[in-house]
Amino acid sequence: ERTEPCLVPLPRVPEGATCCEEHREKVYYFCEDDEMQLCVVCREAWEHRHHTVRFLEDAAGPYRDIRVDLFPLSHDRDSMSSLKAKESQQLQLQFTQVATKKQKVISEFAHLSQFLEEQQSVLLAQLERLDGDILKHRDEFDVLVAGEICRFNTLIEELEEKNQRPARDLLTDIRSTLIRCETRRCRKPEAVSPELGQRIRDFPQQALPLRREMKTFLEKLCFELDYEPAHISLDPQTSHPKLLLSEDNQQARFSYKWQNSPDNPQRFDRATCVLAHSGFTEGRHTWVVSVDLAHGGSCTVGVVSQDIRRKGELRMRPEEGVWAVRLAWGFVSALGSFPTRLTLEEHPRQVRVSIDYEVGWVTFVNAVTQEPIYTFTASFTQKVFPFFGLWGRGSKFSLSS
Repeated sequence: ERTEPCLVPLPRVPEGATCCEEHREKVYYFCEDDEMQLCVVCREAWEHRHHTVRFLEDAAGPYRDIRVDLFPLSHDRDSMSSLKAKESQQLQLQFTQVATKKQKVISEFAHLSQFLEEQQSVLLAQLERLDGDILKHRDEFDVLVAGEICRFNTLIEELEEKNQRPARDLLTDIRSTLIRCETRRCRKPEAVSPELGQRIRDFPQQALPLRREMKTFLEKLCFELDYEPAHISLDPQTSHPKLLLSEDNQQARFSYKWQNSPDNPQRFDRATCVLAHSGFTEGRHTWVVSVDLAHGGSCTVGVVSQDIRRKGELRMRPEEGVWAVRLAWGFVSALGSFPTRLTLEEHPRQVRVSIDYEVGWVTFVNAVTQEPIYTFTASFTQKVFPFFGLWGRGSKFSLSS
């Protein structure tokens, strides 16, 4: 009796299923040993008989729930994106810093070039005047010598002529002739003027200001390239009510009229002071304070610790977290443990304040003449802020980098 072959029912063909390239049959199975997709013909082939062969859906089942793997991958991707954004920001900051330093070099060398051209003109003009005076002296000397030679020739001819005369004629006027000869021997014009020689020897002294200016230029350029300009602004939340701040928070003016300011914990209530909005926890930073004092007024500039006392009396000294100098009417003081009046060549109206957080230096320099004012040595352990104090109606200051 003929029997029909037992056929294994085929599962429903998955949507989008592909065909076996060899047999042109739909793919239903997956060989886990060879990691191959199989059709019904491939499944019966001898090379897969002893392999683990499963339906496609069954083989894919364990891999359906991949959230456990997705989470760390997503987290790593987000971390990498954040790192990229942070590094891009840092790189952009470095590009900006390089551009700023490049512009500073161009600007400073442009000023130096102009100064050198001016000094060259001054020195060459002095040399031209000296050259003209030497030419004038030479011409005067040549005229004088030519005149003397002419007179000597006249006397020589006169003596030779008298020497040919008889004794009776020789004795006539011979004494006056000899006296004239003796007088001519005593007149010796100077070929080299002592005054001109001294001016030539003194000329190198005219270049001393140029040498000092070059030294100042190099020191200033190296300093400004070494320190990052701090673009700071005043913090209205810390300002004493007697200080009037400009809209851009770049200037402050003292007024006896109290402002209607909320009494928050950050605000100074006794000391007429104000802090910058941003502080520093690392790096080298510099900024310039332009001071305009009324009669009897004063301005204090420097840096302070973040936990500086805001309420009540503020003792301005390093032990209290204040490193500052005070510019008063007619003198400048370093506010150390004991205030010290400083001896300066010029009373500064623009002060450059610089901080090296890691080294622990707070340096003050006359921003116009580059004369050093004072340097504090500290050991910073917390965030520090640019600090400003002001007193005297009409006194004011402004900021720049």
